[in-house]
Amino acid sequence: MAHLDHHYPVFTTLQSIRAPRIMRAVGALLTIGVGAVIGFLAFMPWVQTTAGAGVVTALNPNDRLQQINALVSGRIDEWYVRDGSIVKAGDPILKIADNDPRLIERLEAERAQVVAKKEATLAALATAEIDLRRMQDLYGKGLAARREFEQAQIAVQNLRGRVAEIEGELNRAEVNLTRQSAQIVRAPRDGVILRVNAGDAATFIEAGKEVASFVPTGIERAVEIYIDGRDVALVKPGAKARIQFEGWPAVQFSGWPSVAVGTFAAEVVAVDPSADATGKFRVLLVERPDDVNPESRWPDEQFVRFGATARGWILLDTVSVGYEIWRQLNNFPPSMPSAGGFGAGA
Repeated sequence: MAHLDHHYPVFTTLQSIRAPRIMRAVGALLTIGVGAVIGFLAFMPWVQTTAGAGVVTALNPNDRLQQINALVSGRIDEWYVRDGSIVKAGDPILKIADNDPRLIERLEAERAQVVAKKEATLAALATAEIDLRRMQDLYGKGLAARREFEQAQIAVQNLRGRVAEIEGELNRAEVNLTRQSAQIVRAPRDGVILRVNAGDAATFIEAGKEVASFVPTGIERAVEIYIDGRDVALVKPGAKARIQFEGWPAVQFSGWPSVAVGTFAAEVVAVDPSADATGKFRVLLVERPDDVNPESRWPDEQFVRFGATARGWILLDTVSVGYEIWRQLNNFPPSMPSAGGFGAGA
């Protein structure tokens, strides 16, 4: 266009044409906006996370849902609890009655007979041992035949074997009596009866059959979440995490956990070495002090109960927003966390 500059004085209308002011303003705004976006993407920090859904559980396996089983066979005689009952350790749950109402008396009589037999055999053994010592003395002095001495030894050994047999019978009798005496099923510890398998006096149950389900109280809660296998290699015990509980109001910013509202601090304690049937890996999270609000704790068990659903975000490295968008578009795994990356923004 430089060679047309000498024509401008002739084309006066061309000289009067200028870009509208509003377009110049729009162009300036676009230029500033693009620059701001580039700066935001390049310099704004973003905490990488790997997320997963799960449920509230117990860290100790003994604190999880338990099944209470009948200790002996018999018919249901009486229930002492119902669904939702709160029990203490040792409280009765169910009474089981045997079909023979006099079975306990019969077993006690059988045990008494075995005890009497044992006492008689022990007395006979004591007498035989006295005879053996006397025969040994006579044999040493040449006043008794060797055969008589050997017969005395055999008699003592036979009686000792008989005592051992009777002790076995006594043990079996005591075991039977103890089993039948344990006709009242009791709570193993403090907890809540979730469900009772109802039955009446006409219901017969066998030993080992489930009669109720039970959840202990005062447990150490944990959250188990399932994460993608792409990220599991980067999750280590001790990594920080954020938890959002079902029904608990929260506003979660995955990349900026410090400004999230309603989430709670957690820490990774275990990562399963193998995946489940869906290809997900289980990660166990427990409560830890919140770096932002040290007084913040997980909600009480009244609000977050055993089995409630939850969602967790495990904090990894801190990168730029632009890098994170590029990573997500290419479906790359997060970068390996640096030494100080875990705590960023937590």
